Amino acid sequence: MFLNVTLALLSGFLNTLKLFVLTLVFSIPLGLLISFGSMKRLRILKYPVRFFIWIIRGTPLMLQLLVIYYGPGIILKQNIWGSGDTGRFIAALVAFVINYACYFSEIFRGGIQSIPVGQYEAGQVLGMTKSQIFFKVILLQVIKRIIPPMSNEIITLTKDTSLARVIAVYEVIWEGQSFIKSAGIIWPLFYTGVFYLVFSGLLTLLFGYAEKKLGYFQTK
Repeated sequence: MFLNVTLALLSGFLNTLKLFVLTLVFSIPLGLLISFGSMKRLRILKYPVRFFIWIIRGTPLMLQLLVIYYGPGIILKQNIWGSGDTGRFIAALVAFVINYACYFSEIFRGGIQSIPVGQYEAGQVLGMTKSQIFFKVILLQVIKRIIPPMSNEIITLTKDTSLARVIAVYEVIWEGQSFIKSAGIIWPLFYTGVFYLVFSGLLTLLFGYAEKKLGYFQTK
């Protein structure tokens, strides 16, 4: 029984892991773009972007999952996500990417704006372009500053993936709960916590290592 439960939970955890990785792959660059939009001096761009961030950060992720999955079918009378497991997974991924991109954008914005203006000015004096200043002077310092808040959000993401079950995405908790109905046992549900703890522990070690490696950037 223990082996069967473990294999079932591993299958669910692979879906969890896939959702986690793809969310990071798409939400981190999107979050950086959104942060640039929220810092623009052009009000016609800055204020709509900030309003959108406010809506996403101010509403529950579960609500966003339901709206994104069911909304197009109700409003457009057409399921744009496709049918079956793949369609539900894509809808969940879109919801997670939008949600976390907005959270990451605020972290990026705070990190970028925390760099002293003098460093931008020094780069300009040396004849560097704006993109050269950002990627060669600013970016690594920003990364150093945002690792702690980013690590918190990313570890939160590992747990938030369980919300995908609200639109029937078969992640690890879904698999654990299925044993309550099929076998009348509850311990597999608690067993799912081990997967989250181990994965979160590995991420904590990874971010701790990254922070230590960037320790030579003592920005003040």
